[in-house]
Amino acid sequence: MQFKTKLVLTGVAIMAAFSFALPTHVKAAKNDIGVDWSVYQGNNGKTVEGDRFAIAQIGGTQGGTIYNQSTYSSQIKAANNDGLRVHSYLWYGVGGSSDIGRQALDYFLPRIQTPKGSIVALDYEDGASESVEANTDAIIYGMQRIAQAGYTPMLYSYKPYIVAHVDYNRVLSQFSNSIWIAGYPDYQVRALPLYSYFPSLPGVAIWQFTSMHALGGLDGNVDLLGITDNGYSKQPAQATTVPSTPSQARTSSDTDYAQNGIFRPSVTLNIRTGDDTSYDSIGTYAPGESLMYDHVYIHNGHVWARYLSYSERYHYICLGVMGGESYGSRSSSYSAPSHTYYTVRSGDSFWSIANKYGISMYPLAANNGKSIYSLIYPGESLYIK
Repeated sequence: MQFKTKLVLTGVAIMAAFSFALPTHVKAAKNDIGVDWSVYQGNNGKTVEGDRFAIAQIGGTQGGTIYNQSTYSSQIKAANNDGLRVHSYLWYGVGGSSDIGRQALDYFLPRIQTPKGSIVALDYEDGASESVEANTDAIIYGMQRIAQAGYTPMLYSYKPYIVAHVDYNRVLSQFSNSIWIAGYPDYQVRALPLYSYFPSLPGVAIWQFTSMHALGGLDGNVDLLGITDNGYSKQPAQATTVPSTPSQARTSSDTDYAQNGIFRPSVTLNIRTGDDTSYDSIGTYAPGESLMYDHVYIHNGHVWARYLSYSERYHYICLGVMGGESYGSRSSSYSAPSHTYYTVRSGDSFWSIANKYGISMYPLAANNGKSIYSLIYPGESLYIK
């Protein structure tokens, strides 16, 4: 996998009760061997004789910057042509931010090219925050979104990392047998797993047993429970859980204005990590202070402003009641405005778009929740003014 930190695990003996170490035909995919691909495996991927499935990287997010994997579509096509059960994964470098996770899933879920029910895995192996709770919240949110979209959610990592940074028991309480774990005895070429080095952890459905499945480097995986049949000969149970992100005010029924401005409270107001009193207050804004916000939401008749804190997490403050009292003054209206949006075309950049409208590229990027170094993609809609 891209950016992977590899760890050689030594001498972790599995219990004698690890019965699936022996071949079985209870499920078609159980004990099948397969590969996972990033850009390094080229347009057509790479396999070893006997491989039955492939998991291709669609792209990912790192600290809020989204990128596409250029080889995803061609690898999917090649896997289908070879008769492999093909699935998807994305690099999930969100740290402890459910909001960055939301942006990533909003972007990637409509672009998944593997069948409904197939695996969509979150690759979480770098950039974790210091908060295990926040990391776990962000992961569970992402897996809820995947399940709600009709796919099979999985969490990929390697054992020392997931143990240090994630409450995996919370993950498993919602998504049983959803762990895809990496652990290698060495870097010798291996066609089959050496089960005496299995990195014992509850809920493991896929074990990435080597990064040298072929000479030159290729990740090899074993499907321990038959999960790679999902989307093919079987479908997972339909998800009914509606995901929530406690660090954001937006819901699908909210009115969302990509506005920026300055708010000055006339009374002392609580700053919250959510959109109403169901979430804890984390501080206050008092008269005389000013707040620069980048989004406005209308939720349950109240007007909420979103801003990015110094800790790089989104917080919210109530500006007033729609059609009623105001809690201060603001430099932009929250009534339905006439805004200008631009649909990104191939070859566009923040500089070229800003130049077209006679504005600076810095606020253009900021007003869309990005920096000038963020990637933008053809078909993406940008708020201009």
